[in-house]
Amino acid sequence: MSEPVVVEIFIIGNEILIGDIQDTNTHWLCKEINSLGGYVARVTLLRDVAETIAAELHAALGRGARVIITSGGLGPTADDLTLAAVARGAAVELRLHEQALQMVRERYDELAAQGVLSQGGLNPPREKMAWLPAGAVPLSNPVGTAPGVLLRTGRAAIISLPGVPSELKGIFAGSLQPFLRATFSGGLSVMRAITVQCNDESLMEPVLTGVVNGHPDIYVKSLARTLGETREIDIILSAVGSDRALLDGRLAAALQELRQGLTAIGIGHRDKDSA
Repeated sequence: MSEPVVVEIFIIGNEILIGDIQDTNTHWLCKEINSLGGYVARVTLLRDVAETIAAELHAALGRGARVIITSGGLGPTADDLTLAAVARGAAVELRLHEQALQMVRERYDELAAQGVLSQGGLNPPREKMAWLPAGAVPLSNPVGTAPGVLLRTGRAAIISLPGVPSELKGIFAGSLQPFLRATFSGGLSVMRAITVQCNDESLMEPVLTGVVNGHPDIYVKSLARTLGETREIDIILSAVGSDRALLDGRLAAALQELRQGLTAIGIGHRDKDSA
């Protein structure tokens, strides 16, 4: 079974780290990447400090991340520093990209014609959004004004997306799809879950450890709940890869061992959501 594509995510913005804005992009991106069969190895929250962002990107490339996704910092204001930081982290220049400039101009003209904005056209802050790392390509943004950006560097790719969730999702579901299909070709995630009649993880730990050790390709996790809220806990088993039949077989074997182990210690269980 081929190794999954390793992904790192960088959530950028002072507004998140001071608590003004709640980050929801991490949860959404992790679910999407996992569904494609990718492996999210790390998520990092960063302030709008170009040197720090550049250093962290450089470190991620050194760790062997195949795909790095940044969220935030693509707008027209002075604190939107992500693309300059990406250029620095990838050791390339920042250059005005004519196609990106056209995208920005057309988008502002469109929004002005719709009455959403008072003025179309370009000005220096708007032009700033078209300065991309050398070699990068812009990604059409169907919701906002800042294009997304895709930069390939060596075997890796850095994808820069807006921080506004609707814009991030619009690019991810639209102009980024050709890249995603090619990169995660054939990748998938498979999951099974059971509900156990026990709210004490410590009692189940020997069984869970045995399953984990016996099935290293399967992720096994008990989902603890607030004590006293319920006497049940869900246990999920999941795997990523490209061969559905192989994944199903491995999950079935791990699940069978889990059920047998729980039964042996007197803990009841059922398929999740079954009667």
